[in-house]
Amino acid sequence: HMAKGAGQKRKTLILARVLLERTDEDHTMTVPELITALEAEGVTAERKSVYDDLEALRGFGLDVQSRKGRAPGWFIGERPFQLPELKLLVDAVQSCKFITRRKSDQLIGKLEGLTSVWQARQLQRQVYVDRRVKTMNESVYYSIDTLHAALAEGRGVRFRYFEYNVRKEKVFRREGAWYAVFPHGLIWDDENYYLVGYDEEKGGVRHYRVDKMAGLEITDRTGKEGGGPGALDVAYAAKHFGMFSGREGRVRLRCENGLVGVVLDRFGQESILVPDGRNHFTVTVDAVVSPQFFGWLFGLGDRVELLAPDWAAAAFRAQLDAVGANYGEKQKD
Repeated sequence: HMAKGAGQKRKTLILARVLLERTDEDHTMTVPELITALEAEGVTAERKSVYDDLEALRGFGLDVQSRKGRAPGWFIGERPFQLPELKLLVDAVQSCKFITRRKSDQLIGKLEGLTSVWQARQLQRQVYVDRRVKTMNESVYYSIDTLHAALAEGRGVRFRYFEYNVRKEKVFRREGAWYAVFPHGLIWDDENYYLVGYDEEKGGVRHYRVDKMAGLEITDRTGKEGGGPGALDVAYAAKHFGMFSGREGRVRLRCENGLVGVVLDRFGQESILVPDGRNHFTVTVDAVVSPQFFGWLFGLGDRVELLAPDWAAAAFRAQLDAVGANYGEKQKD
């Protein structure tokens, strides 16, 4: 037989759990139903003590509400997350490439636990099985955590860095040597997480895909070596297309008016658009001129023209010629 006080506390806690799991605005429970639920957990209760508990839970800060009339009974009203917010989070987790399928399912399960079983069903209905690419590398999940810890403590990290070969085997860069990097920040660009940091061997700021790091660990080196943590240059991400490296320049583009949204999406709302004739505008932006940048330009067809600098326009023309050469009239053997 349990001491009365301990049983009483347990009763209040079980009641809270039952309300949180099984009730919402559309699903109420009457006091007799609550008593039945308590009995199923081996706790006997009288009506009056249940009312006292409900009052205590409300005083504690749970939004315990009651309704007369249609579907009378008790339920939890406001919760930390509303259903549309949870749907948003579920969608983000699902579509996130760097989280493995297994981790996605675990995370979504936890998100479902933040609402009633009834509303969780609506979340599950949203969980369509998509054909999205998911990472193979579950360690990304933990690497991000480690990198945040290093950033918070102002410490360096080391890791080995790999690519995949045609047989999908890991091949380590720098002959498998450790990279010693002082982190400046994390960037999520084009569905991949990158660490931006000072590379001790190369002596400059570089970026690394987090899902291609192996054996990541925090070192005891502090910021002095890495030129200090340095506030991450956010422009770094805006200028790099898909984090490809290239020559940086102030690029001037002439675009059809229909491309305003595309340009603002890519370069930011603060880009200055200058009307040029009735149907065009020009915009000048800082960009890293890489094959990725040319790919973006090419995707917009003849609706955009790269005006300046001259070297960038010449490089784009050379790229177009090189690709075009692959599609010329083939000599018959």
